[in-house]
Amino acid sequence: MRAPVDTIVAPLFPTRLPWVNVTGPQASIQRGRPMLVEFWDFCRPNSLHTLPYLQAWHERYAGLGLRVIGVHCPGFDPSRDEQAVRDAVARLGIDYPVLIDSELEVWQDYGNEGWPARYLFDGRARLFDYHHGEGAYAETELAIQELLGVEREPVAPMRAADAPDALLHAQSAERPGAYSGPYEAGEVWAVLDGAGTVKVNGGDAGAGREFVVEHPGAYCLLEHARHTAGVLELEIGAGVRCLATCFTPGIV
Repeated sequence: MRAPVDTIVAPLFPTRLPWVNVTGPQASIQRGRPMLVEFWDFCRPNSLHTLPYLQAWHERYAGLGLRVIGVHCPGFDPSRDEQAVRDAVARLGIDYPVLIDSELEVWQDYGNEGWPARYLFDGRARLFDYHHGEGAYAETELAIQELLGVEREPVAPMRAADAPDALLHAQSAERPGAYSGPYEAGEVWAVLDGAGTVKVNGGDAGAGREFVVEHPGAYCLLEHARHTAGVLELEIGAGVRCLATCFTPGIV
């Protein structure tokens, strides 16, 4: 979405907050460079869907002046831990700077309300474009190109559900803890912590799967090509804690 006015200035980043992938004064707002700020959480499936686009824009446009910054804000207890965030950044292959905002200070400065959310600022640090939630990837990239004065084909949709003409069906609501029962979704996820095994719909012996949990995060349990009505049977093994069962929309 294009900003309604050009007088909204990017809040300064608190100097005491830790960063990943930067050192020293690089952590400050740099005048003269467009800046894309993304609020995310490695425990949220919707955030994981957007990360490949942020990485692609960083690789495509950093050399032309764009600065991509991820602001990590926790929505679950495991993602409040600084080392867990650092491990997730490495595991997910994120190369751009990430600010660890465990107490939601930057979140509050922006008046942010959810994950993911991205804010594009021009070279004067004034808000130029923004988007809340998944989607609008081509629109964001075209706004980036406008600020940089370049033209090229935007990154192709990385998931079928990301296509501009994709029609998505509303999914089941997120459930706290481990959930078993009927659902409707394109994907089923669980937010897990600890170490151990998890069985989905009977594990390998049935029609589902069994996998090992080795780190906190969002784990994809089931993927469907389109919106699907199904029944989930989730078995959480010893040593594993399930904080939430999440569902994401599928194509109609």
